[in-house]
Amino acid sequence: MSVFLPNGSTVSIADSYDTPVAFTAITNATEAVVSSVAHGLLAGDYVEVTSGWARLNNRVVRVKSVLTDSFVLESVNTTNVARFIPGAGIGSVRKILAWTPITQITDSNKTGGDQQNVTYSFLEEDDEHQIPTSKSPLSFTLTMADDPSLPHNAVLLEADDDKAARAIRINLASGGVIAYNAFASFDNVPSLTKNSVMAVTAVFAVVAKFIRYAA
Repeated sequence: MSVFLPNGSTVSIADSYDTPVAFTAITNATEAVVSSVAHGLLAGDYVEVTSGWARLNNRVVRVKSVLTDSFVLESVNTTNVARFIPGAGIGSVRKILAWTPITQITDSNKTGGDQQNVTYSFLEEDDEHQIPTSKSPLSFTLTMADDPSLPHNAVLLEADDDKAARAIRINLASGGVIAYNAFASFDNVPSLTKNSVMAVTAVFAVVAKFIRYAA
């Protein structure tokens, strides 16, 4: 067993992407193999995936290994053919070219992600039962000490304006990495509370399940 502190962790937002690269096949495997002629990706690249598989679509994934015409999506398990119908997962990937650090974070809060249930009871019963259904939408709020000269302000303002999802990468001080895709809303009007640091906030509405890598 271990415990960790978040102190020292860093957060970055994608600020530029490469042209989408189409792929013609994707395997059902413990780590999916993607077929794409002369894709040009490198091991360690992060990509945003567009796929016919809803459980893979819009996720931010790290490339584990590459061959000239194929690459492996790290920690993407597609062995369940009921969820990942063979032949139906083709699409494209966009490589993230550059990340901008989001700095001077003073607080981070997570909301949502709660399990929802349907409750039912039969006429002949006294008690009720529950079956899990979906989870509520997940979002993260970052509070940052206000400094309009920092580079993340321009990226967050653009994301807030164009309403396009952006990749978020968290490098944990413990050595792990969390990657997810989210819509960013940025309130750049600073708080004005006496004897408190002026602060701005950014809210990230997660659009697909995050992936956590060990390192």
